[in-house]
Amino acid sequence: MDPLTQGLLGAAAAQAVLGRRLGHRGWIAGAIGGLLPDADILIRSTADPLLAIEYHRHFTHSLAFIPAGGLIAALPWLTFRKQRQDGKLLIAASTIGYATHGLLDACTTYGTHLLWPFSPERASWNLMTTIGPLFTLFLMLGLVFAVHRRSRAPAFAALALCLAYVGAAAWQRERAEDALWHIAQARGHAVDRAELFPTVGNPLVWRTLYRSGDTLHADRVRMPFSGDPQWRQGARMAQIEERDLTAAERADPRVCRDFHRFRYFSAGWLARAPRDARVIADARYSLQTDVFEPIWGVRFKPAQPVPTEWVARDRERKIPLAALWQEITGRAEGYRPLPPARLDVARSAAPQQNPTEPPSSCSPSSGA
Repeated sequence: MDPLTQGLLGAAAAQAVLGRRLGHRGWIAGAIGGLLPDADILIRSTADPLLAIEYHRHFTHSLAFIPAGGLIAALPWLTFRKQRQDGKLLIAASTIGYATHGLLDACTTYGTHLLWPFSPERASWNLMTTIGPLFTLFLMLGLVFAVHRRSRAPAFAALALCLAYVGAAAWQRERAEDALWHIAQARGHAVDRAELFPTVGNPLVWRTLYRSGDTLHADRVRMPFSGDPQWRQGARMAQIEERDLTAAERADPRVCRDFHRFRYFSAGWLARAPRDARVIADARYSLQTDVFEPIWGVRFKPAQPVPTEWVARDRERKIPLAALWQEITGRAEGYRPLPPARLDVARSAAPQQNPTEPPSSCSPSSGA
């Protein structure tokens, strides 16, 4: 989630629990705790371009690290002798703030190591994007009123509204999943994997992604709170696996290792970039809504000192607010009612597991 929202959530949670006992120090300590886990962005290396994505949302975001993280967040206060008399309360405030960070990030689509070091699985509940204006507004108003009135009630109210938003998104996600299956059945596709991703700032419009055979199908569905769902056809991409690497890439152990690291990061959703087939991209995210324009990926250069290039187009990402608003309000072109499902295609359970920790090199059977 964006830093502003993370800080506000940590501050509001600390204010709601501790109220007036610490004054301004309480919510400030909560805000620091809410922001601190993202210090992992400092873990990076020019010699290893994938180190940053490997360790972002890693151990600093885990549930097991919360006590240590809360203590670290409280250190700015504890260095002053006169603050130590309230040391336990300050540690409690910063720990409460720290505890909110990983849980909020798990609500997004990126993936968070909540259960590290006990499990390599990345929690990704796909309920929100990393920018949630309404969610952020609830927290901001609740915190401002709580601090101004020196009261816990507005902070509690803000947290309740945020929880209601997440609950509504979870319900909408279930409805959108039904629409995904309906669309796949109408096409006669057997679904091997499926995931759904919310669009910016709303629980109404979803990007659906499923794999059938060796093909990935990305569409968009609109799920109004009242009325019938609608959908718009999107891109088709060929799924990329280790066997699709070139002979030179498979022969380079570091390329093989980095391929699996990136596959793990992208939860196995891999496709080649349409404009540059050398780029293996994360199919979960796209700069465009109707075609696949990847936001990030990797380009391999076997036998080079640094054989992996991180290809990022984050700065090109612009949120088309006008077009998104038309989708939300049901006025966007291209949307139509769900197609009639084929009765001869049965719905089966689609595996949702993410790839496990990547191996260090390609398997012998995939060599050149």
